[in-house]
Amino acid sequence: MKDDKKIIKKGVSRRGFLKGAGLTTAGTIVLQTGVLAKTKENSVQSKTVGPGPVNVEMNVNGKTRSLTIEPRSTLAQALRDEIQLTGTKMVCDRGACSACTVWVDDIPVNACMTFAMDVGDRKVVTIEGLAENGKLHPIQEAFIDHDATQCGYCTPGMIMSTAHLLKENPNPTLEDVKHATRGNYCRCGTYPHVFKATLAAAKKIK
Repeated sequence: MKDDKKIIKKGVSRRGFLKGAGLTTAGTIVLQTGVLAKTKENSVQSKTVGPGPVNVEMNVNGKTRSLTIEPRSTLAQALRDEIQLTGTKMVCDRGACSACTVWVDDIPVNACMTFAMDVGDRKVVTIEGLAENGKLHPIQEAFIDHDATQCGYCTPGMIMSTAHLLKENPNPTLEDVKHATRGNYCRCGTYPHVFKATLAAAKKIK
């Protein structure tokens, strides 16, 4: 109560304090789900489109793709249905499992929670884009070697999350790997294999 009184004396009500705390929490959740905010310098004035399909261009795995999509289409739907890149899985379709994780300008995002129209000219990388010249990414090979795939539904998202970790931190600890995959849900419970595979891939990259 004493703390509350001090807050009130300084001109901040209890309701205002709780409201501010709630907004902070909401902002943190938005950032963690991978929603990309544009700065004033590079933002473009929005215009109304739809409700019918519209033509858009998207940079996916280094190639420019021309799509015809409805404005309501998510990035996951556009990748799977329009470009036929079905490696990106749609499981929960509500941002809870991260099976649909892809990179947008090197930032892991949930494709099911990102509107395709909002991607703009940002670069999208999917699980299919990790391999180079027909050679699997070290983390992909490690997942095979350490039997970290199981049923496979969570695998693309797991790989995209762990590959991003290795890109940012080539010498991760077990705790780093756990933190990087904290949003990826595996129904088979194969987390120990995922952790081993990621640490093994890190050694191989060195």
